[in-house]
Amino acid sequence: MKRALKACLAAMERAENYHAWSEAAKEYDRISGNDDWKEDDASPHYDYKMIRLRLNELRAARERGDIQQTVFYINEGLHGNLGRIANLALYERCFFGTKTLIKDYLDEVCAAIRWLADVEQPSFTYDRKLDFFERTTTAFGQSALMLSGGAALGLFHMGALKAMWEEGLLPKVISGSSAGSIMAAVLATHTDDELDSIFDPEYLYVEAFRTVGWRGTLKGQGILDPAQLELCLERNVKDMTFEEAFRLSGRQINITVSPADPHQESRLLNALTSPHVLIRKASLASCAIPYVYPPVMLWAKNMRGEKVPYIPSRQWVDGSIKNDLPFLRLARLYGVNHTIVSQTNPHIVPFLARREREKTFSTYLMDMLTSNVRYDVAQVLDYAKHRVASRGVALLFDKAQSIVSQRYVGDINIVPPRQPGNVFRIISNASPADVAEFIRSGEETTWPRIELIRNTTCVSRTIASCYETLKQQGPRELVVIPDQRNTA
Repeated sequence: MKRALKACLAAMERAENYHAWSEAAKEYDRISGNDDWKEDDASPHYDYKMIRLRLNELRAARERGDIQQTVFYINEGLHGNLGRIANLALYERCFFGTKTLIKDYLDEVCAAIRWLADVEQPSFTYDRKLDFFERTTTAFGQSALMLSGGAALGLFHMGALKAMWEEGLLPKVISGSSAGSIMAAVLATHTDDELDSIFDPEYLYVEAFRTVGWRGTLKGQGILDPAQLELCLERNVKDMTFEEAFRLSGRQINITVSPADPHQESRLLNALTSPHVLIRKASLASCAIPYVYPPVMLWAKNMRGEKVPYIPSRQWVDGSIKNDLPFLRLARLYGVNHTIVSQTNPHIVPFLARREREKTFSTYLMDMLTSNVRYDVAQVLDYAKHRVASRGVALLFDKAQSIVSQRYVGDINIVPPRQPGNVFRIISNASPADVAEFIRSGEETTWPRIELIRNTTCVSRTIASCYETLKQQGPRELVVIPDQRNTA
């Protein structure tokens, strides 16, 4: 058995795609006995009795054609983590998937939603059906993908994006800061048909870093040449506004920028809040690491299509400083209540756990100490920035406080493996071989999370798909299906 399990692990390591990886993972689970654990409903990590009951009730209501009861059951159990079925501990036991009961329940919920979208009865008119899906979309919410900063290490995001794209799991709502903003901008300005090509290591132009020389640095121009970074963006991102990009790709892309002035707040740029802003300039600003690149002024297109300065009195810098992961703003704008984070910030990644582990007293104590230290440091920095006379020093304290205070993890986290040598690659231009390595690492890290992502997003994806189809179709000629509740 040990030899067979080692063979499965070796097959997973050399897998060229998710299908090959998943087949090896399934075989490992079968040989190791993990499949027996999947088939056993019981677990202390979720309320399996309630999920089993709801599965049976929902299935019975749908099979007997009871629309009102099906609608009632869906509204009653409309929660992405009902009974803790999204508990990460349920996905750590096996290489592939989780409890069969959870998968069966989610499949039934999706089947019931699709049935409600298709069924035609006089009691469930088009208007009532559309109202149901509008309310359900708002109540259930949706998932967002968040791409952190990380300079050159942000190329890891491409592997995570590729893995999700190939499985049809790439969310419509995507945010990016700093290096993540470049990846988000690429997605925004390419159609679905064009996406396959951008995951080719030879496709991206990654010559983003060039020093300005010591004379330029002494003049306050920063360490790196912003013109080279702008050239990199021009080669990878189409010249579009956020609104134009949304019309092209249908993706709701968001880019964070931080103010160069301590008296201003960060911005989340997108087709809703800043439709006319040019995506390239937004990404350039989001990548402007203080003291490495100079601050950036945003540009936009006016009503005549001319390019003009946008808030010309303000300049912007690295988005990850103030709002690496804009949880609250995405929730407010798009109803996001579930997040997938690809995290590559070099000052954060070494301290993040790669697997969910059972909490012990010592881990709780360590979390408490860490939280207290972060809070105390943030308070000291906040006090300092309001007491120093120098504006430059105050701005430095303000940025340090923001970095310490932020939340850097989401509901599902994709974190690259620890590689101490990566610290020397942060601001170095990657070769095609390096790009391929980053993409491969991103894919391999994402594959074990694919079924978790699939399960936790399947209901929202089904609701959104049915809702969009209904809006496009409009009212249809009614073909009556007899109500079977009173038939013997």
